[in-house]
Amino acid sequence: MAFNHRHLIDITEYSADDIMLVLETAVKFREVNERKIKKVPTLKGFTVVNMFNEPSTRTRSSFEIAEKRLSCDSLNFGGSSTSAVKGESLVDTVETLCSYKIDMVIVRDKHAGVPRLIADVSGAHVIDAGDGKHQHPTQALLDLYSIWEKKGDLAGLKVGVVGDIGHSRVCGSLIPALKIMGCEVTVIAPPTLMPARPDVLGADHVTSNLDEALPELDVVYMLRIQRERLEGAPYPSLREYNQLFGLTKDREPLMKPDALICHPGPINRGVELDSYMADHPNRSVILDQVYAGILTRMAEMYLLLGGSEDGLTA
Repeated sequence: MAFNHRHLIDITEYSADDIMLVLETAVKFREVNERKIKKVPTLKGFTVVNMFNEPSTRTRSSFEIAEKRLSCDSLNFGGSSTSAVKGESLVDTVETLCSYKIDMVIVRDKHAGVPRLIADVSGAHVIDAGDGKHQHPTQALLDLYSIWEKKGDLAGLKVGVVGDIGHSRVCGSLIPALKIMGCEVTVIAPPTLMPARPDVLGADHVTSNLDEALPELDVVYMLRIQRERLEGAPYPSLREYNQLFGLTKDREPLMKPDALICHPGPINRGVELDSYMADHPNRSVILDQVYAGILTRMAEMYLLLGGSEDGLTA
């Protein structure tokens, strides 16, 4: 199947077939990552710039590992090391980078819309690694991979997304992606953490009662409570939030026997999850999600850059 995309910026531009191609390609890269020598010459000669203008640990490190395992030449760029601190505009910075004849830009930025702007002015392939409160499509694809791997199919699954819906770029990609793949989505949060129009995200159901929703869910996706936003007092205390919306050992009897637990990380233990649920040997796929990040990001770069099939099987 042909992959007719230059960028990964907005997950809604991808069809169910496109998404399945990414997931199935990631399976092939799983074989590479389980070898003793975890490297193939698939993208040898391609140059990828990691432009992280906002702090990141998981996303940045998994992209860097994915690039090395695909034999890319990569340049890490962003933050206080950029000319932006000297007053240079983003467009000028990007055009300067493009003078190096780069092939792809992986970009994370606190401002929504920056990946699209870079795509418009650069001519390079662009992957959105998170922009403001807008989208995080590579996170959505690794989430889908983790769920699909465990459940065998995505169509018809009932998925609950719990937490800071209103400020989450994870939601901005995950909920549309789940809907594209035929899932039924419920968003669960206190009213103060809901967007003004939760229906715009495309969720099928909206509720503030976690205990009522849990018995129906095949997957419980817990969002990080962003403590840096606590100053705005969207809930009385972290303790109260945990009592009402935390996934705890006491709530496990309400869950389906085979319900999965997901979380994009980093976890606030004792807030959105207790350690029992975060480390649950049968339910938690949180570490699987971290590993899936390498596989799916390898697949995304390979498909967008049109890598060599010989390189994939080398």
